[in-house]
Amino acid sequence: MNKPISVVILAAGKGKRMNNPDLPKVLAELNGKPLIQYVLNQIEQLYPDKVVTIVGHHKEQVIEFIDNLGLLNHTFAEQNEQLGTGHAVIQTKEELFDFNGDILILCGDVPLLQFETLNHFINKHQEEDSDLSVLTAITSNPFGYGRIVRNNENEFERIVEEKDASSIEKFITEINSGIYLVDCQKLFYALGKIENSNAQGEYYLTDIVGILKNEGNKINAFDLVSFDEMQGINSQDDLFRAAKYLEFIN
Repeated sequence: MNKPISVVILAAGKGKRMNNPDLPKVLAELNGKPLIQYVLNQIEQLYPDKVVTIVGHHKEQVIEFIDNLGLLNHTFAEQNEQLGTGHAVIQTKEELFDFNGDILILCGDVPLLQFETLNHFINKHQEEDSDLSVLTAITSNPFGYGRIVRNNENEFERIVEEKDASSIEKFITEINSGIYLVDCQKLFYALGKIENSNAQGEYYLTDIVGILKNEGNKINAFDLVSFDEMQGINSQDDLFRAAKYLEFIN
């Protein structure tokens, strides 16, 4: 890697389907270890300049857990209202305003992602001199996921969320993993232009793709991760499947 990397971890979610309203979703345990600890382990070998975890629901528990790990260069940003992923990342601006490099955006509830995948993704981003890159996967069942929209030349155009997708777009099988790598200054420029005029009334992080694309920046979507590896944890059933996956790969 030849460009500085900082990491943003989305960890403010409530996890309504986890059957434990008093526990932040990222602290739900997979094989005896909180989900977010898997994510922190993933990025350890990247030696990021800074890591900013976005907290919200029961934030004190998440902050205490991470602080007890004694990690270097780790700070927190708070999302007081659940207004979407774009709104969440905006909360990190104060921590990252003077950073000159790329921001790797990860989800705190995606424990199966491997360091090798992240490293490959970063290398592709830098080899292509991208301003923004999205990690994608191919699946036969894309229901519920944002679709990767490409033009007739197979160039990446934008991401459309399931609830905003047309009947044709819903047949797209390349999906958004929720993992991004984007130049820091361009990230916050684009975040300043996103709106919430969508079916959810939220500020979608995905909208930065179209904003940067339309202004001539170089964007890419790289199909480098398996569907199993990019799975987020949203329920007890998901935890069970993730445990089976870890058993299989180990």
